Amino acid sequence: MPREELAQETFFGLGIAPTLLERLEKLGFQHPTPIQFKAIPVAVTGDDLIGIAQTGTGKTLAFTIPMLQQMSARSKMGLVLLPTRELAVQVDEVLRKVGSVIGLRTAVLIGGTPMNPQIRQLRSKPHVIVATPGRLIDHLQQKNLTLDRIGVLILDEADRMLDMGFAPQLKKILVTVPTDRQTMLFSATMPEEIEKIARTYMKQPLRIEVAPSGTAAEKVDQEVYIVPKNEKTQLLERLLKEYKGTVLLFTRTKHGASKVARLIKQMNHSVTEIHSNRSQNQRQDALRGFSSGKYRVMVATDIAARGIDVKNIELVLNFDLPDHLEDYVHRIGRTGRAGKAGKAISFAAPEQKADIRGIERLIRKTLSMKTPSGETVIPDKPQQYHHTPRNRRTDAGFRGRYRNQRKTRG
Repeated sequence: MPREELAQETFFGLGIAPTLLERLEKLGFQHPTPIQFKAIPVAVTGDDLIGIAQTGTGKTLAFTIPMLQQMSARSKMGLVLLPTRELAVQVDEVLRKVGSVIGLRTAVLIGGTPMNPQIRQLRSKPHVIVATPGRLIDHLQQKNLTLDRIGVLILDEADRMLDMGFAPQLKKILVTVPTDRQTMLFSATMPEEIEKIARTYMKQPLRIEVAPSGTAAEKVDQEVYIVPKNEKTQLLERLLKEYKGTVLLFTRTKHGASKVARLIKQMNHSVTEIHSNRSQNQRQDALRGFSSGKYRVMVATDIAARGIDVKNIELVLNFDLPDHLEDYVHRIGRTGRAGKAGKAISFAAPEQKADIRGIERLIRKTLSMKTPSGETVIPDKPQQYHHTPRNRRTDAGFRGRYRNQRKTRG
């Protein structure tokens, strides 16, 4: 079999060290995903890299393997920055699984948990620090650590970090880490702000894109129900009977999440919720319970859109449309992962048809619209999005609709 063909089928031939190859085999990783196949050979050489791939395509392993290999070669530390606590915990789990063979020690620095255990982790001289930007800044200000030994920097879900207001913290961190480093930036979308970061803080990064920026998962069947607000609950009850598997439901606000969770419980479905009003332990318990089947439905805000790594979710249900266009892509990316089929249903009020058009421009696809009874809604005008340039994040009408209510989000 030709070497190139073999590399496409296994991790062999991607430049991975034998010890790590053996570890991947033991963990059951046999076939690299497209982003892993393209990113790993570049990253293991030490070059800067921008990886653009939709959620659920294996980005974590795409940077974990090269980072471990480069750290060993450089005798330096690694730093992984992520937007949410849940993502940090998940990345740490992957790191420890893959890196246990080389005695890897990690420190997880996230909000919502006490500082003292994190300080003890730092005193144990970790090889990799996994952190959210705000908590890392806290530790730097308290002089619990320095970043002068960082040789590999990972910015994961970079667009989400900017959306969540972490730009000032990111800039502080980026000027603190040594310039003699490898930087890998991974994201599902590529807005102008990230391109500016790449130009300023990265060294001639190679851009790898396995799907157009903003593209929704190919195998996710997407539908929109045009439904008045007062009919949402009735339609939700019907859909929860129609779909028998796990359901991840998104609301716009944390208060809305709690309200919908109560309604679902009254419908006699096992349900949990995850948002910023929940403690870190409650959020972890919710994720574990949802993954294990204790809860059939999980109600979440966009804080969890990229922080949920649960396989085989049958249905993503957008009870409310998101404020930011990109969040639609991240939400529905929770189903149809790793090439599997999935289903995504969104509720939209009759006056939100313009918002649906904004989503269609982003994903370059016309969405099927129905009434609550299942009848097809005929678009006001025929829409063609297959060759329309992507409408970037400047859809002020879509994003500004709820600007005055942002304090209740999370």
